[in-house]
This record gives sequence, C-alpha cells and structure tokens, in this order.
Amino acid sequence: MSRNNVFAGGELDRAAPLRSDEGWVAAHRANPASRYVALWRGFCLISGDDKPRAAYLDRETIERIIPNDAILTLLGLEDDIATFAVDLSYFDDDPSQGALAGLGAFRDLRDFGGLMAGPEASLMAHARGLIYWHQRHRFCGVCGSASHIRDAGHLRRCGNQDCGADHFPRTDPAVIMLVADGDRCLMGRQTEWPEGLYSTLAGFVEPGESLEEAVAREIWEEAGITVRDVRYHSSQPWPFPASLMLGFYATATSTEITLNCDELDDARWFHRDELRNPGDGMRLPRPTSISRRLVDDWLEGVG
Repeated sequence: MSRNNVFAGGELDRAAPLRSDEGWVAAHRANPASRYVALWRGFCLISGDDKPRAAYLDRETIERIIPNDAILTLLGLEDDIATFAVDLSYFDDDPSQGALAGLGAFRDLRDFGGLMAGPEASLMAHARGLIYWHQRHRFCGVCGSASHIRDAGHLRRCGNQDCGADHFPRTDPAVIMLVADGDRCLMGRQTEWPEGLYSTLAGFVEPGESLEEAVAREIWEEAGITVRDVRYHSSQPWPFPASLMLGFYATATSTEITLNCDELDDARWFHRDELRNPGDGMRLPRPTSISRRLVDDWLEGVG
C-alpha cells in the first residue's frame, strides 16, 4: 500500500539474533546512552500535547525506580543505541505525579497514536504489546510453574526443570473487512460503543481456518451476508490488547441483513454519500484504526 497504517512502520533493528546473548544485553543495559519507554497500567508515558512524543527515560532514572523483578524488554537498536520498555505498574499511584513528575504523562495510546510520528507510534505499540503479554504469562501454560524472562523479554521459560517449556509473545490474528454492494458498504455497531458509532465488521481467526474463510464466516455469522472476491488490503498492529488486524475487502452476493444480536446491536448498508457526509449523529471509526482506512480508501476508489 502507499502508506503504513498507524502503529506500523517501525524503524528499530529488533536485533533478534543477539537477544539471547545475556552478556550483550547486559552491556546495553549498562550503557548510559540506552533509553527507556515506560508504561503504567497499560498507559504510555508521553511528552507534549499538540505534538505528542515518547518520553524517553535515561538509565539513571530507571535504575533509581525499578525493582529487580520489574518487567523490562528490549525493543531494538538505532545506531547501536538500545531502546527498552519497562512496566511501572507496580506503582500504586500514577508515577508521572510522583517519581517521574515533570517528565511526561501516562496516556492511552489509542487517543494520540495518530498524532505521533509513524516510527514512534510503532515503537509504543511494540512496547505496549510486549508488556501486556508479560503481565499475563507469569506462569507456564503447560505445568503452572512460574516462568522467567529470557532473550531480553522476547521469551518466557518455565522455571520447573522437569518442564522447561518456552513461551513466545502472542499476537492474535483478527480479520476486519469492508463488504461492498456497489455504492453501498456494510457497517455495524456493538452495544457498548459510543452512540452513533459504526465500523466495519471484524472477528478473530479460528484454528484450521484461512484468512479468506474467516472473513466469509464472520460476515455470515454477524450479519447473514454472503460474499465473494475476498481480497487483502493491509494490516495493522493493534495492541488493545494483543491483535494483528488483517484488513480485507469483499463483495456481497446477498444483501438482506440477518442480525446476530449476540454479536451486534445493529448493522446497516451505508451509501458512499452518507459516509462522506455523516449525519444524524452517525460517527465513523477512529482515524487511527484500519477500519477507518478501509472506509476512506473505499470512498476514494482505492483497493
């Protein structure tokens, strides 16, 4: 595609062949030039309002405030300078109001990611996804023993020597698709969404299923619409909490909606003109989302 979706387009060298070298990692941890991005309870430490940026912390600050068992992961290298992510969720209160006062504010990445430079938005998405995975995989899924961080945060290994299972960061594939019927497209909404918000349909890929099959199944299950000509558009890292959104277009072969009320509160066909000029309180998806990209590109005749 002509441009990256928000949260894609990272520029760091992830240094995968070197992460298992504990001496190499320790040397970068000891380097005063290394920098750190911080998260607290899922929020990212950000500086600036109109032009938000990652608030990088230095090694001295990090060593002063983190315990030995803090979750700390390597994100990658730029000109041989390492960037790490650190989880500060052990603080009961917002550390930007205490230990990190004056260095930034913890904010929801969904609210400002689209305002950041692409590589920094990608960096923060990478950090959020890794930290979330560590928070939820402290114990081995095979035997239940405690697991421990390895490979600079890109692996957790079971501490039970009789098990020793390795666990790698997980990303859940989800399809998201714009279904077209000529100058109309299908959009739906869930009950818990803000009033008037409609989005393209989406769902998780199931075991033993191709992406194209997942697209057709989800559209049928949620709206009773059959489709053909399923074609890939683009993808987007979506660490809310841990998905990779795989965007598609599809052409409807039926048009009568049979709503699955367990999945959706409403689903409708919208004409292009309605989406170009939303009225009656209708709201389109966030500009940061691949759903909005699918809609905008369709309106422009792209894809």
